[in-house]
Amino acid sequence: MITEPGSVPATVPSTVPVTTREPFPVVLAGARGHGRSHLVNIRRLERLGLVRLAGICELRPLDAAELEGFGAPEQSDDFGALLASTGARIAVVCTPIQTHTDLALTAARHGAHLLLEKPPAPSYAEFRRLADGVAAAGVACQIGFQSLGSHAVPAIRRLIAEGAIGELLGVGGAGAWVREEAYFRRAPWAGRRRLGGVDVVDGALTNPLAHAVATALALDGATRAEDVEHIETELLRANAVECDDTSCVRVLTSLGTRVTVAATLCAERASEPYVIVHGTRGRITFWYKQDRVLLQRAGHGPEESAHGRTDLLENLVAHLTDGTALLVPPDATGAFMRVVEAVRLAPDPREIPADDWYTVPGEKGPRRVVPGVDGLVAASADTLSLYSELAAPWARSTKAECR
Repeated sequence: MITEPGSVPATVPSTVPVTTREPFPVVLAGARGHGRSHLVNIRRLERLGLVRLAGICELRPLDAAELEGFGAPEQSDDFGALLASTGARIAVVCTPIQTHTDLALTAARHGAHLLLEKPPAPSYAEFRRLADGVAAAGVACQIGFQSLGSHAVPAIRRLIAEGAIGELLGVGGAGAWVREEAYFRRAPWAGRRRLGGVDVVDGALTNPLAHAVATALALDGATRAEDVEHIETELLRANAVECDDTSCVRVLTSLGTRVTVAATLCAERASEPYVIVHGTRGRITFWYKQDRVLLQRAGHGPEESAHGRTDLLENLVAHLTDGTALLVPPDATGAFMRVVEAVRLAPDPREIPADDWYTVPGEKGPRRVVPGVDGLVAASADTLSLYSELAAPWARSTKAECR
């Protein structure tokens, strides 16, 4: 769903020529917060003649400054009415996690194709309702894992298939970020597992660092729900919230490999998240926000490469125009949704004892830091281990399993 602005890099400038076709009318639901990045991208695609902003669905209308460069798109807090009045062909949904399924199905009923922010839904049942509903309506749906638009992903998959690092052993992901206490108060649903009896399942693994999970699974080749055999989670929190802010997950895939991701929002210092592909004769490290890859293998020097990225809304337009395959259709996030479900069903995150964290000032207020967690996150990615297996004292007896 909603990520921090800048959680994925700006798209590489498009080389697509300006089209003579009538641009697709687009309605954006959720234009503030992370939604601003969608406004920026829609403006870019408007200049290419691919889309035009026909409407904005927000509880409070955007003012002229917020809409600079867009003219006067229609605004309403009634999503269905806005879709009908604008004749939108595409709906971009960037709203709270627990609203995704209903809004997506509303768009589908109006014949609008979808770009839906990640995570697509707060539970596997809601995900299936979403995926089955858009399929029945005959509309295209793209899930907003922008990292899966990176050209590095197929490049790494080719290296694995060619045996560049030998036999695939597993994939480890690492995300060490810092978030102030105010981050968990930015919206009523933030930091919540449930809200008003409805699942939200916000948390480090399922929302801010969800790209690490989805990307690790994609590099393993385990993207569908049926590719997952078994899941272990360790969910913890240093902040006074419901959700996990320091957590890890290990997935056993149908290929027999392990995919482990360790994440924290309580790092000593912020660092670039990355995914490591482990092989019998080498490893590949992918800094997915930067589209940067490092190949290390026996008998060769290190090889570093930078890659481009296809914007997911642009890919959706290409799909509708000439049948280009969608990069992230719903079924390609089934394995990720199995992880979301495991987090949802796990016991509530265990509180990290006050002696094991401290507070430091941040730009917008205090933030909590778990000393040593940066090293544990890196060690997890290196060894495919859970926190408790790395002797983290605050991670004892937190493991939950889901089959």
